[in-house]
Amino acid sequence: MASDHVIETEGLTKEFKGFRAVNNVRLRVARGTIHALIGPNGAGKTTCFNLITKFLQPTTGRILYNGRDITAMKPHDVARLGLVRSFQISAVFPHLTVLENVRVALQRTLGTSYHFWKPETSVAVLDDRAMDLLEQVGVESYAHLQAVELPYGRKRALEIATTLALDPEMLLLDEPMAGMGREDIRRISDLIRRVAANRTVLMVEHNLSVVADLSDRITVLARGEILAEGSYEEVSSNPAVVEAYMGTGHG
Repeated sequence: MASDHVIETEGLTKEFKGFRAVNNVRLRVARGTIHALIGPNGAGKTTCFNLITKFLQPTTGRILYNGRDITAMKPHDVARLGLVRSFQISAVFPHLTVLENVRVALQRTLGTSYHFWKPETSVAVLDDRAMDLLEQVGVESYAHLQAVELPYGRKRALEIATTLALDPEMLLLDEPMAGMGREDIRRISDLIRRVAANRTVLMVEHNLSVVADLSDRITVLARGEILAEGSYEEVSSNPAVVEAYMGTGHG
């Protein structure tokens, strides 16, 4: 029977030369929710995220995905299982068109990712699906522009489209609103809400108004440990959370 939690960590700990960046973290991400990981600067959020996505190996502890122990697995192997990460820094091919970027991602499902020498017609069958994904994220009108020409917020939307092309069960978003203006934040928030309708989302995000707007559950980290967990109302009224943020000058 499928677990009620897509991601579970037990005693998750990461040391760097004696410094514990993450200490004994027990995280539960419920299926079908948007779960935010927040905390002041230096709280261990990024390290925790890197551990879950297997870009770092834990010192001790274990990570379960749908009840399966993935602690020893490589990032590309967990991605194949349906656990896919979108990066803080936009990761698209700048000199391919918007459509071609999504098509490259779709080719992975055909096992032809790097067959760039094949005739264009061999991958044209993917165009309808690629355009559908571009419509989902609101950048279909930019399909034939090079990605480098996109405004910043639309580039992040394209990145989410390429991530969705891998058909993930769980989407991990690393500061999806970083560097965005108000209009782009609103657009990407709406996009995240839509794509979360049939999948689970875990995101690291500094913008607390976004966290309040989107998240079903929030885990607050401080000094590498879980300080609080619950709804936005619960964690924002927790005196320890207020002190952790105010004590670092991070609002």
